[in-house]
Amino acid sequence: MADQTKPFARSLNDRMLAGVMGGIAHRFGWNSTLLRALFVIVSIASAAFPGILVYLILWLLMPQEAD
Repeated sequence: MADQTKPFARSLNDRMLAGVMGGIAHRFGWNSTLLRALFVIVSIASAAFPGILVYLILWLLMPQEAD
């Protein structure tokens, strides 16, 4: 049987900035609002987690979702 996994791509419909969190949430079947909130909280609370840098790198590396 072929692998039917969803692609790892930035979301076109579920986006606040670039669709990175929406794409990750869609890929794993998570709630995108909760994922965004968790990402912001971890980014602010942890000096060891450079949230803005991680988001920018994901924005550059993740392909745009196909229509």
